[in-house]
Amino acid sequence: MSTQSNDASTLTADRPAPDTSRETRPFFWSVRRELWENRSISVAPLVVTAVVLFASLISVMSLPLRLQRIDDPAKLDAAMVRPFAMAPAPIMLATFIIGVFFCIDTLYGERRDRSILFWKSMPVSDRTTVLSKASIPFVVLPVIAFVLSVVTQLTMLVVSVPFFLAGDLSLVTLWTELGFLQGLVIMIYGLAVHVLWYAPIYGWLMVVSAWARRAPLLWAVLPLLAISAAERIVFDSWHFMNMLHYRVGGALKEAFAFKPGADGNIDRLSQLEPANFLTRPGLWIGLLFAAAFLAIAVRLRRYREPI
Repeated sequence: MSTQSNDASTLTADRPAPDTSRETRPFFWSVRRELWENRSISVAPLVVTAVVLFASLISVMSLPLRLQRIDDPAKLDAAMVRPFAMAPAPIMLATFIIGVFFCIDTLYGERRDRSILFWKSMPVSDRTTVLSKASIPFVVLPVIAFVLSVVTQLTMLVVSVPFFLAGDLSLVTLWTELGFLQGLVIMIYGLAVHVLWYAPIYGWLMVVSAWARRAPLLWAVLPLLAISAAERIVFDSWHFMNMLHYRVGGALKEAFAFKPGADGNIDRLSQLEPANFLTRPGLWIGLLFAAAFLAIAVRLRRYREPI
């Protein structure tokens, strides 16, 4: 009996202790929690994609008839690929808007419904919670936008085959002009650029979400407008407003080179300017502000009471 007990204790001693940190993975499950609690993160992009795909397919079906009225070869090629090239734009815009509303509500919402009391009782730090919430606009939504954009374009290409054949149009020309593979590179680059550029916007919204007792969207916008108005009255200048405008729309200017006389399309790898983008002071100053805002949001969540 003692021999069996000794053997059992020896086996128990030799067995390695379970890695509880790997099993729990608090950050991973915190991100999963956000996806479970906020169905709009996945549902809203799917709805927008469905609408875009429906409209784009109608455009593709009528495309051969419209192309027959164009005599200029250059305009013909541009009109052929335009529906395919423009389809990802509303999907990406929708994910940005979803990210804005997610950030402004996420920390405010858990204080409003008092679920913060339950989550604070769990062995998850405030830093992990805030970073997992920040990962939604920084990582999850861009990945969703990319996947849905690729699926949309592939579906349009497959559906367009019989209509192009019936209209005696060249599928080879369509594939060549569209540049699907280089379009994927442009899409990934564009998403990364906007995530980095909009980082301080997301961070600021999360700070307001952690601080405000009501109407967080108004608290996020009105102080910025008030500062701009005060600067205009006192100094007769618009420097702060210009800075805000630059933060919202400056990514395209700093990260891409637009062709002279073009209509704003980005369809060539030569238009990407990562070196110029990565050396812009506005990028790194914005990232510093984003890091500071996230640190403030962590501290506010630690001490802020439920509403």
